[in-house]
Amino acid sequence: MVTAMVRLRGALQEVRLPLEMPGIEQERSSQREMVDQLEDYVIPRLMTIDAPLLAVVGGSTGAGKSTLVNSLVGHKVTQPGVLRPTTRSPVLVHNPADARWFGHDRLLPELERVNRQTDDPDALQLVPTDAVPIGLAILDAPDIDSVVAANRTLAAQLLAAADLWLFVTSAARYADQVPWDFLRQAAERSAAVAIVLDRTPPDAVETVSTHLARMLASRGLKDSPLFVVHEGPVSEEGLLEAEAVAEIRSWLDALAEDADARSAVVRQTLDGAIRTLARRTHAVADAATEQVDAVRRLREDANAAYDQAVKAVSEASADGTLLRGEVLARWQEFVGTGELLKSLETRVGWLRDRLVNVVKGKPQQAERVTVAVESGLETLILEHAEAAAERAEASWRSFAPGHALLADAGEDLGRASRDFRRRAERAVRDWQSDVLEMVRTEGADKRTTARFLAFGVNGLSVALMVVVFAHTAGVTGAEAGIAGGSAVIGQKLLEAVFGDQAVRTLAERARRDLELKVADLLDAERRRYLDLLDSLQVSPEVPDKLRAASRRIDDLRFAAKPREGMQA
Repeated sequence: MVTAMVRLRGALQEVRLPLEMPGIEQERSSQREMVDQLEDYVIPRLMTIDAPLLAVVGGSTGAGKSTLVNSLVGHKVTQPGVLRPTTRSPVLVHNPADARWFGHDRLLPELERVNRQTDDPDALQLVPTDAVPIGLAILDAPDIDSVVAANRTLAAQLLAAADLWLFVTSAARYADQVPWDFLRQAAERSAAVAIVLDRTPPDAVETVSTHLARMLASRGLKDSPLFVVHEGPVSEEGLLEAEAVAEIRSWLDALAEDADARSAVVRQTLDGAIRTLARRTHAVADAATEQVDAVRRLREDANAAYDQAVKAVSEASADGTLLRGEVLARWQEFVGTGELLKSLETRVGWLRDRLVNVVKGKPQQAERVTVAVESGLETLILEHAEAAAERAEASWRSFAPGHALLADAGEDLGRASRDFRRRAERAVRDWQSDVLEMVRTEGADKRTTARFLAFGVNGLSVALMVVVFAHTAGVTGAEAGIAGGSAVIGQKLLEAVFGDQAVRTLAERARRDLELKVADLLDAERRRYLDLLDSLQVSPEVPDKLRAASRRIDDLRFAAKPREGMQA
């Protein structure tokens, strides 16, 4: 069981619930409470089942908890608060012979051990005294309804670490809601509870105690002992008369002396805590599953937006869309008019001289085509990057967890990154350089031919770009003729130098290289969304780990029942 509880703690610690969803705050609190109870009580208690019974004295502000503890011990060991709220550390009173049970590796390991009075809520004051019998320890906790949140949290943490709750209330406060919320939790996990109705006026004892007993019975605590401390004088040292607490003191002493009774209380509370932890685990697992599903949806939305952009750029850079406007004008300047195309188709034998006459001496026209291509590609990529960012943002904003994530992102994810234009420019130039290098490499053994010299590396490179841009000839109507004609001219020029197969290979390589560069650019934009999701550290394996840990605990509990019955 110790191993099973350690695994449950590990699985709970892996849970991340960062996305804002309905009811999530309650599950976050449950997760923290469960980890605390495992570390503060369940695991240490399983490992030291024979340790003294820990009775935690809890209750509302002003109920008289510290005075009761001091009176039970017989001298002042804990300082009652004068001001409300009082921020002070919990006080653990124990027999000196039991000191070894309360080290850092045992109960409440996160609290610093001190042997002096302190107001530090992160410290546990250890007070050894022979007035407490061996086998029993009494812990005075902060107020459960303190206006200081840290006090309330610590009080709840200490009560969750108790073998026995000694719940202190008063005739004026016994029906308050906050104490009953704690008592309900005690009933749900079968914790051992005793109620102390403190400082009750004699004329109110019967009425209040009878009503309180009915309330306890109706809430599943009918077997809980109910002690009444009558209103009486308090000594200068702040103690009640010994007779006032004699019944409680006798009951606690009897528990301490009876090992079987003490063990029964410990095992009742421990088993109830384990059973409740296993049950509550499923709610946390369900919340973790919702987080996983939400992250998956947000990831799919972001991927869909950018996948669409990658596809759109790929199509627009291959269907002739770019062969219009400035690119087309500069290309026509470079190659001349349709007369050249007619010549290429009908007079192959005359090709070399005609090409030289038309194109030779026009390197500046090739450069103008390059610049126009660069500008057209950059604009195309930027437009689709902006559109993808807008789509992704819109889909996230339509989903509450995504809306909250965007608000905390620290940047406007609905626009392309500030440096995206610069990166797009560099990527396009890099692609053009790669195309230039392809042509240079392919024409290594043709650099002295008239055809190669007629166009030069730059001229052949822009011809290859034009061929790439009409890869699918997807445009229709008049544009198809223009784009197609431009591509045919580029194809003929390249074939005249390199041959049919080489041109197809070059065009395919250039096409793939452009697609990769565009994909890399847009993937970097996509990462802004995906990195935000990754930073949440929501693991899809965690819900199954939690459920498996819970099932293992239930299996061990049920397997132990027959043995316990036989021993009984």
